[in-house]
Amino acid sequence: MAVLLSLMLLVIVLLLGTSAAQLSLQGTRVARAARDRDVAFQAAEAAVADAEHDLENGSAVLTPCTPAPAWQKVDLSGGEDAGACSVEFGAHTGASFDVADGALPFKRPRYLIERLVCHQPGDEAVAGAPAHYCYRVTAIGFGPQADTEVVLQTIYGRGE
Repeated sequence: MAVLLSLMLLVIVLLLGTSAAQLSLQGTRVARAARDRDVAFQAAEAAVADAEHDLENGSAVLTPCTPAPAWQKVDLSGGEDAGACSVEFGAHTGASFDVADGALPFKRPRYLIERLVCHQPGDEAVAGAPAHYCYRVTAIGFGPQADTEVVLQTIYGRGE
């Protein structure tokens, strides 16, 4: 009877240990995914800042205006469909961006810039009024894993 009871307690302890190990591994995966997303988010923020620097210096490459927003049709990741629409980080500013194995992004972020007609507060909506422009910057950042991507979008006005 004592042996049977000892074996049952041993099985229960084994099951508890296995469950604790699985929970620990799952927590590690969640933490790694959160870190990867944060790395991709920071890369996308850096791409937005690089695009804004391009706009300030006048070296920005604007995506041609189309009826539908270009960011919905362009492959932001830099694949074959990207064409000349999206720009790699530092292409015009010369800024560097570290990529490597480990906790760094596996690839440089990319962005595209679209020029939009924006109405300033107090503008008259009359024919012949000068157009004011703002810019929609869409950036993609990559994480350490190839399947981790973050897309950010902002509207930027140069004060024209």
